[in-house]
Amino acid sequence: MRDQMRAKLVAGNWKMHGSRAANQRLLEAVKSAAAEFGGAQCAVCVPFPYLEQAQNALAGSAVALGAQNVSEHDSGAYTGEVSGPMLRDFGCRYAIVGHSERRTLFGERDGQVAAKFQAAQRAGLIPILCVGETLAERDKAETEAVVGRQLRAILDTAGVRALADAVVAYEPVWAIGTGRTATPAQAQSVHEFLRRTVAERDTEIAARVTMLYGGSVKPANAGELFGMADIDGGLIGGASLVAEDFIAICKAAAARR
Repeated sequence: MRDQMRAKLVAGNWKMHGSRAANQRLLEAVKSAAAEFGGAQCAVCVPFPYLEQAQNALAGSAVALGAQNVSEHDSGAYTGEVSGPMLRDFGCRYAIVGHSERRTLFGERDGQVAAKFQAAQRAGLIPILCVGETLAERDKAETEAVVGRQLRAILDTAGVRALADAVVAYEPVWAIGTGRTATPAQAQSVHEFLRRTVAERDTEIAARVTMLYGGSVKPANAGELFGMADIDGGLIGGASLVAEDFIAICKAAAARR
């Protein structure tokens, strides 16, 4: 049953896309439409070089700013890394941790993701923890084992109370950028399992933690996905780069109570 106190959130993950001119058009369009998003929070997670541009463009709006990654270190000799305190300097509210592309392409393991999760919280950021299985893992009926392991890495390291100030995003790897989407029933099943896993530690936090679905969410399927009992919004990839599509998805989240 949907908890009326759970936050609705639609976060756009631009990945490694953007230019100053294209960014400005997109940010201005989303900012102008934000008043129509009702009770749904909207955020954009932009590449590091564009944080200042996005911070300035979104100033005074209800649209929050996020980063796509964060170092597990707060400072030090870590050339090329970006710390949580640096992200806070640019007005970030969110930081994505454990995205499947970071896990797959850059070899991030559960322990490092947990360290990044904690680093984000130390800096006053809200981590968006991504969990998800590959197609091979789904075909072998390992979905719950994989996402359970990824979630428990946070629960065991940071403690269940840490999820009171965090977001969990289920992103099936087989449905990211492929045009394939988990059916609403498939997505709901995994979200329910994740919420039940949290409930094993704390039922109150489980009932209230915001859980997003990420995996080829589009205006055509957003309403049905967001209507599922345990899905509170979306982590949006490609559709977040098209203003009309992203705005429509945000409105679909706002329409679900």
